[in-house]
Amino acid sequence: MIYLHGTYATRRKTNRPKEDNTFLEESNLTDEHYEGPVPRRRRRKKLRVGRLIVTILFLLFLVIGFYSYFQYNLGQSLASGNDIDPGPFTGDVTDPQNPSVENYLLLGIDDDGSGKSRTDTMMVLSWDKKKGSVRLVSFMRDIYAEIPGYKNYKLNTAYYLNGVQTTKDTITGMFGIPIHHYVIVDFDNFESIINIAFPKGVEIDVQKEMSEKIGVTLMPGTQRLTGKELLGYARFRADAEGDFGRVRRQQEVIAALKEEGLRPSMIGRIPKLTGALSGFIETDLTSKDELSKVLTVLMKGKVDIETMTVPVEGTYEFTSYSHAGSVIELDIEKNKNALSQFLNSEID
Repeated sequence: MIYLHGTYATRRKTNRPKEDNTFLEESNLTDEHYEGPVPRRRRRKKLRVGRLIVTILFLLFLVIGFYSYFQYNLGQSLASGNDIDPGPFTGDVTDPQNPSVENYLLLGIDDDGSGKSRTDTMMVLSWDKKKGSVRLVSFMRDIYAEIPGYKNYKLNTAYYLNGVQTTKDTITGMFGIPIHHYVIVDFDNFESIINIAFPKGVEIDVQKEMSEKIGVTLMPGTQRLTGKELLGYARFRADAEGDFGRVRRQQEVIAALKEEGLRPSMIGRIPKLTGALSGFIETDLTSKDELSKVLTVLMKGKVDIETMTVPVEGTYEFTSYSHAGSVIELDIEKNKNALSQFLNSEID
């Protein structure tokens, strides 16, 4: 009973539960101390973010795939109708004692208008896949060569007489170099390849004015050359250096292409270039993937290309024959030994 100003009142009893302060206490806890289950709303938010990322990556993958497919087919269409017929080819067996080394015969051919071609550029690229080393040997086109089954002629006549197999047999027979594969490009196709791969040109330091018999006029100075200009630069020999200067410039061009290929802008042009290469070049490689591996090695920044020119200094003389014209007659044994030492020496 409670007395209120002379009035008695009865207190009503209720069963009100005792106030629970657990939630308030938990709300005062920091995230560092909270070890309970993650609220459902937070989990849903994480799931939505994850799905968004996966969707974006999937769409990006599709865009890149469609772009690569379109560019590859575009490159192939540009190369249609550019067939090269080098004839049959049988490469040498890989040395079981040195299976990581493969030698590639690289030929640049030029049709004289008769439907038959001579090789204006002849190189052997030696790739040690285990060591990651690349060595490049250039052969002078005017070397007086022992061509199997024919008279002695200039080395560049071997391809004209009987295609890539005779060229391979001539170089292997004279210098003892095993050749496992070949890659051939026509000079007209070379121009197109350069323009596709490097639409802004290739940087070259032109040392002198050049124009005679190359179809373009080049002035001295560092400049970016188009495919046609770069080909002219590599083929020029109307000076005191003659064929030796041309071979040196060809090696310079390969080094410049390697440097240009390292630029980030090259990535977007690879699909189109790959499609073009499938039609612009001829090779015995069983798939374009194998060729891509070779190109990848050449484009790696850490790979230095060691170069050599045959004949080596002091091992040749100029002479002339009525059936072959002016030629370079060389001491075969001295060049063979120098070549063997170059290919088998250790690179620092």
